[in-house]
Amino acid sequence: MAREKLKSRLGFILLSAGCAIGIGNVWKFPYMAGQYGGGIFVILYLLFLAILGIPVMVMEFSMGRAAQKSPVKFYQELEPKGTKWHIHGYLAMAGNYILMMFYTTVAAWMLQYFVDTARGLHEGASVQQISEIFKNMQLDYVTQIIYMGVVVISGFFICSFSLQKGLEKVTKVMMIALLAIMVILAINSIFLEGGDEGLKFYLVPSVEKIKEVGFGNVIVGAMNQAFFTLSLGIGSMAIFGSYLGKDRSLMGESVNVALLDTFVAITSGLIIFPACFAYNIEVDAGPPLIFVTLPNLFNNMPLGRLWGSLFFMFMTFAALSTVLAVFENILACCMDLFGWSRKKSCLINGIAMFLLSIPCILGYNVLSSFKPFGEGSAVLDLEDFIVSNILLPLGSLTMVLFCVTKRYGWGWKNFTAEANAGKGLKVQDWMRGYMTFVLPIIIIILFVVGIYLKFA
Repeated sequence: MAREKLKSRLGFILLSAGCAIGIGNVWKFPYMAGQYGGGIFVILYLLFLAILGIPVMVMEFSMGRAAQKSPVKFYQELEPKGTKWHIHGYLAMAGNYILMMFYTTVAAWMLQYFVDTARGLHEGASVQQISEIFKNMQLDYVTQIIYMGVVVISGFFICSFSLQKGLEKVTKVMMIALLAIMVILAINSIFLEGGDEGLKFYLVPSVEKIKEVGFGNVIVGAMNQAFFTLSLGIGSMAIFGSYLGKDRSLMGESVNVALLDTFVAITSGLIIFPACFAYNIEVDAGPPLIFVTLPNLFNNMPLGRLWGSLFFMFMTFAALSTVLAVFENILACCMDLFGWSRKKSCLINGIAMFLLSIPCILGYNVLSSFKPFGEGSAVLDLEDFIVSNILLPLGSLTMVLFCVTKRYGWGWKNFTAEANAGKGLKVQDWMRGYMTFVLPIIIIILFVVGIYLKFA
């Protein structure tokens, strides 16, 4: 059966960016920017995005396009006989399942908050009452499972249609709507009375803050954010490379995806910080910033119910864009591995993903006694740790080594021939030394530091 192709270049860019864009862009990037010195963090983030994220993305896209297979099978097409690189293909496939085991729950939270905000459930509630609403939402596992089921069923239903008529068509509309809503919210926040202090906090470098947290920590924080924001290492990007023609070079396309991902991250800060300062809302709350702090913000704003509904609609789109992209990766792996049709893959995986996602929801109620990393942690934290701290960095390291190893891997010449096919920015020969020696060392450092910080 001929491999499906995306209809347009825009579809490829929006799908790839949709996979990268998620809730981490919305709360984590602004939160870390504020924590690590504002403008300095943003500059370092952009630097590391260029020297870390984009090179690995080019490699992942190249492997997918060259092999015309999903992550579970592309190594077999490209690796020298007798080598074992393909083992990572199975780990990458597992990584997509584990990622969705907790991400579907987060998407369900966003969907429920959109519905509840549109219904006016948070209107007139005090700070304490809104905090209780969030806690009660997590305790009500029946409702949580229903919302998670809606996310899983709708995701696989969209993916059950052909690539162009299902995933590409829906993602185009959703991503364009997401970007439009973000711009509207950002303009509204920037012009709030008192919002200029939020912009200053967010964008102006703070020497005092850098001294407080340490410049080394600022560097490590920016490196981590740049690396993990693009969801590299488990084949989530490679699958879209396999659906792409050879008319455009992959360095240029990777830059476009990274720019769109960065636009969402930076614009999220423009939405959150001016509004928080305008209404004296704490900005360093981390994840609760979205679910506990921001509803208080919308309660104090003119037309707060409308702005709150728009914000959580945007959050739902951001989460669903990742869900749809990773679901497509899972489906492609199953179709390649077992020879299933698209609809059969959707049915089986829909049931499996629904069941696999339940433990994450139960981690906040029935299984709340299970605290994998001590007080305050839950099943979600364990699943997130496996993906973010282990599978993503080690998977990316494997892909880099595979693309630069001449004798035992795919090799630099094969990689660059694929990456540079078509019009656009090219991988240059002078980059070889950096990608062969420096990039792997940086990834190893990120992996070790990430493990250390988790258990220190």
